[in-house]
Amino acid sequence: MFKIIYYRNKCIGCSICFELQPELWRMSKKDGKATLLKSTAKKDVCVLSVSNTIQLRTRDVVMACPVKIIKVL
Repeated sequence: MFKIIYYRNKCIGCSICFELQPELWRMSKKDGKATLLKSTAKKDVCVLSVSNTIQLRTRDVVMACPVKIIKVL
């Protein structure tokens, strides 16, 4: 299992994560930032455990994020 780590407080709301992987991301209508679906959050750090297949697809999202706030471990 791999983990997606997302630092929501640093999000600029560009929506590239949602565009590339809509099954995992949503854009908040409240503040315009991305939300990592089904993740657990502690102080604006969201963590989601994912399979190897999803982890491989998320690498594209990591590379595309302009502020580099998404990590896969």
